[in-house]
Amino acid sequence: MFDTLTLLVIVGTFLIAGTVKGVIGLGLPTISLALLTVAIDLPHAMALLLVPSFVTNLWQAVAGGSGRAILRRIWPFLLMATVTVWLGTTALTRVDLSLLSALLGALLVVYSTINLAGLRFTITLPQEVWVGPLVGSANGILTGMTGSFVVPGVMFLQAIGLSRDMLIQAMGMLFTVSTLALAVALQGNDLLTIELGKLSAAALLPAIVGMVLGQRIRRSLSEQLFRRVFFISLLILGAYIIANAFGG
Repeated sequence: MFDTLTLLVIVGTFLIAGTVKGVIGLGLPTISLALLTVAIDLPHAMALLLVPSFVTNLWQAVAGGSGRAILRRIWPFLLMATVTVWLGTTALTRVDLSLLSALLGALLVVYSTINLAGLRFTITLPQEVWVGPLVGSANGILTGMTGSFVVPGVMFLQAIGLSRDMLIQAMGMLFTVSTLALAVALQGNDLLTIELGKLSAAALLPAIVGMVLGQRIRRSLSEQLFRRVFFISLLILGAYIIANAFGG
């Protein structure tokens, strides 16, 4: 399906993405999607991230001991973020893929800019009741269209005032259910083949190697500095994806 050079790019991508996750605890789906779409088309990139994303985020979702409390609070958000993925995925067979790639690039630019600027939003408990399902729906649709799980879902989870450990666990939950929903939606739209599934499973190995490497790097590197480099890199990648989508 892919030539040798592309396979090497895939291995290198998940090694880098795993390293980033090992250092700062997030970013594997985001960075892998951003790098893969430079080399291959968006639907294939979305399919390849499924197994590494599911396995690494499932652990994050179940660790922490606050699962029940988090689910009681954000289940409407998670439900809508899951069931609406199908709606977004239908766009992959009906909309010009260059436009969807540009949308992915735009989401990466927005996500990076917000984090680099240090912007923080606050959602009160009464607002959370109706904002959660709305944001979840938007997140699910954008997940289906671009494979990106983070905008605006992560910003919602940051805004509702969860503790750091609960926030990390809640993000793991969001990414896990989003990955499962994306797999089902891609399969339902005939965009997930056995070959892609096998290659996605194989990509788990470099992702895990990268995570182990990243955890070692974390001990000798400022996490704040690494986060800044990470978001600047995402900003540049997002801008490149936009330019390539409209230029190619």
